Order: sequence, then C-alpha cells, then structure tokens
Amino acid sequence: MTEIRFYHLLRQSEQQVLPFLLSKALSRGHKIIVKCANDKGKEKLNEFLWTYNPDSFLPHGSAKDGHAEQQPIWLTAEDDNPNGADVLILSQGALSEKLGDFTLCCEMLDGHNDVAVQDARKRWKTYKDQGFDVTYWQQNDQGVWEKKA
Repeated sequence: MTEIRFYHLLRQSEQQVLPFLLSKALSRGHKIIVKCANDKGKEKLNEFLWTYNPDSFLPHGSAKDGHAEQQPIWLTAEDDNPNGADVLILSQGALSEKLGDFTLCCEMLDGHNDVAVQDARKRWKTYKDQGFDVTYWQQNDQGVWEKKA
C-alpha cells in the first residue's frame, strides 16, 4: 500500500526542502520521480538541482537527457515512471493518477497558499477513502520535520 505524505511548507520553500528529501530517499536506496506541474517548471528544477549547492550533487535526468533506466532521480511533467522509481514527489502543485504504482508519494504543499491548502484537504480525504496510508508532516521551530497526528 502506498504511503502518501503531505509536507506542509511553512518555514522553508519547496526549493529548500526538495534537495533534503531527495538526498534522504537516495541514501535509502530509492529511485525517485519528481513530477513537476509543467515542462517550464521541470527545466527550472533541473537548473536548480545543478546549482543549489556547489559541494553536493543529486544525480538526475529527464527526457532531454535520456537513459531513464540509469537515472536515480527522474524529472518529468508527465505521469510516467521510466526509471522504475518507487518514490514519487509531486512538486509545484503537480498531481498524479498513478499513486498506487509507488511505495511512497510526497506531496509538497505551500502552506502560504490558501487555495493549495484547501485542495490538499480534499485530496487527503479522497486518498483516505481510497485506502491509502496518509500522513502529514510539518517542521517544528528547530526546522526538524515531525509527523503530526
């Protein structure tokens, strides 16, 4: 059964959090899909991942690079899984119809966008009704992610 985690972003931006999540998943041996809202967002994320930290590297690629099966992190705006990933990260408000194809799905939620929060509440209920294991994560005052009840 797929676990769906909502990461409620209040203290940091998605760009600040995403490298942390990607690094953590890679260190645990996962392959990852990052689904972006559109191709423009995918290209921005690609550029960001190359430059966000000069002392670090997150191996990633997209259709432009090819060799999907060799890419531990695949960036896409499509609802696909060409690298055989078991983790899906929904970025930039992207949604997926294929949540059940993954062990873990992480939804990045902009906590400063009231519409996004309301939409996420509706998806939470839908996911629960569909039998998914849904959890909610928020940063504490020290910046540590905590699972909330």
